Amino acid sequence: MTANEKVLYTGKTHTTGGREGNSRSSDHRLEVKLSSPGGPGTGTNPEQLFAAGWSACFIGAMGSAARKMKIALPADVAVDAEVDLISTDGEYSLAARLNVSLPGIPEDVAREIVDAAHQTCPYSKMSRGNISAEINLV
Repeated sequence: MTANEKVLYTGKTHTTGGREGNSRSSDHRLEVKLSSPGGPGTGTNPEQLFAAGWSACFIGAMGSAARKMKIALPADVAVDAEVDLISTDGEYSLAARLNVSLPGIPEDVAREIVDAAHQTCPYSKMSRGNISAEINLV
């Protein structure tokens, strides 16, 4: 960490049992049962959790970008995130799509907001160059 960096928050979880287990946060605000995608379990999976986290963070990044542009985001802004778990010759990877809805905002302005958000969103930064990611306006 550099002298200019400041940790704003650290999310802490304790997970047991892997994809067929449980995960809970240290503050007990999150407690989830985990199941493999498409399996018989009733829990969520890491891909769904990643999709929820990225889409929520991305909306925040769009809000920040829009404020800098002096534009109000619509109340019904939405991001539908899709995270694929991919197997290639027994090796696993992820791919993702964020389908962004900014109703009432002209497409060129919406694209500016989305592009700026993709540059600043911590999840976008983490994924950049590591997974296939598409950011679509819908």
